[in-house]
Amino acid sequence: MSFKPQHELHQRRFGRNLGVGLSLAGFVVLVLALTIVKVTSDDFKLPKIQTLEQN
Repeated sequence: MSFKPQHELHQRRFGRNLGVGLSLAGFVVLVLALTIVKVTSDDFKLPKIQTLEQN
């Protein structure tokens, strides 16, 4: 039993989906890398919460 060859439309769709998937994965890696660099840098400090002193 042999499989029918894929239609040309499916091959184009696969290529497009692969491109979108790789672009999305690259974006996720970029955001993750920027987050890690920001958090591990020495300049990173949590913002101080200003408290109101009651008189």
